[in-house]
Amino acid sequence: MSWNASNVMDQRVSFISACLAGEMSMTELCALYSISRVTGYKWLLRYRQEGAAGLADGSSAPHAHGRQTAAAIVEALLSLRRQRPNWGPKKLVAYLSAKQPDTPWPAPSTAGEILKRAGLVSARRKRRRAPVTGFELTEPLYPNHVWAADHKGWVATAYAARLEPLTVTDGFSRYLVSLSATGTTRASEAHPLFRQAFEDHGLPEVIRTDNGSPFASASVTGLTSLSAHWTRLGIRHERIAPGKPQQNGRHERFHLTLKEAMTPPEKSQAEQQRRFDLYRQDYNEERPHEALGQQVPGRFFHKSQRVMPARIPEPDYPAEAKVRRVRSNGEIKWKGSLVFISTAIRADSVALVEIDNDVFEVRFYDRPIGQIDPSSVKLKPTPKHQPQKGQFQTKL
Repeated sequence: MSWNASNVMDQRVSFISACLAGEMSMTELCALYSISRVTGYKWLLRYRQEGAAGLADGSSAPHAHGRQTAAAIVEALLSLRRQRPNWGPKKLVAYLSAKQPDTPWPAPSTAGEILKRAGLVSARRKRRRAPVTGFELTEPLYPNHVWAADHKGWVATAYAARLEPLTVTDGFSRYLVSLSATGTTRASEAHPLFRQAFEDHGLPEVIRTDNGSPFASASVTGLTSLSAHWTRLGIRHERIAPGKPQQNGRHERFHLTLKEAMTPPEKSQAEQQRRFDLYRQDYNEERPHEALGQQVPGRFFHKSQRVMPARIPEPDYPAEAKVRRVRSNGEIKWKGSLVFISTAIRADSVALVEIDNDVFEVRFYDRPIGQIDPSSVKLKPTPKHQPQKGQFQTKL
């Protein structure tokens, strides 16, 4: 009788039954079942200690093996995770590797399993994402090429006010340029914050925003006092399509991360700003970013070569353009009529360039802001398919 029969468990039970019957010696039984006496005594001992369950095969895995992660490394990983509950395995390993490069830290996949075993990982809910549109936006190719700006959704605070942070990030390096504990979306709050950002970091080439306040208005030109100021500085204001936040996806993703710095909010605006300042330092200089190969944003960002000018440049309109000064009520005089342009650029000059038979495009610095309809003598939006011609330079 072979011990390697098709049903090993039945053979073991039969062997134990024969042992307990006492009709044959252990030597005779082991010879009958083609096993060694050592094996026979092993199964008899297991049966006496555990009953029938002891006859089942146990795990063949070693109690310890050479590839097992050292206890100190596991503890360091778990400790950092408890300090940084929003960091995943990749970020945790990258951070620890940067701090202690000579330590054999585990692969992110192994780190993930360690976190799971410790109960520090919960299943991620699958998010439905809107399909990518064909709306073309500027792809950031270097630092200060494209900044993204927005207001994070507001939360109520203990100091009886709203917290609606104004955030600005660099699209190429993911550097957090500015993070302010603002309470409104008014331009009066935003102006000094952008001025400080420009003085600290220089001017970007493009600022991308949504179509909300204080970045854009529902008027024909879409201008606000803030976006008009950007245009005067030679910064192109780029707006995403209405209802398409995924076109500013990098910045929207940052807003999800920002929740950890404002939940719950602090007890005063000053305390919240201090918390934001610490968070900004940590985000730029300590927190690894997956899109940067687990490097920190500060490693890829540098100050813009375009410095904040001491005075606002004047537009350099070509000689053939018809130049008009915008009145205090936002109107210009054109062919004997008054045409409303925008109150956001009062006292500024605009250029009117004939682009078709008696159809004039209105430009503010190098930005087309509408066309004058010859039949109604009113400003109407520039058609989206209309190519931009002859961008003007600004001069100091």
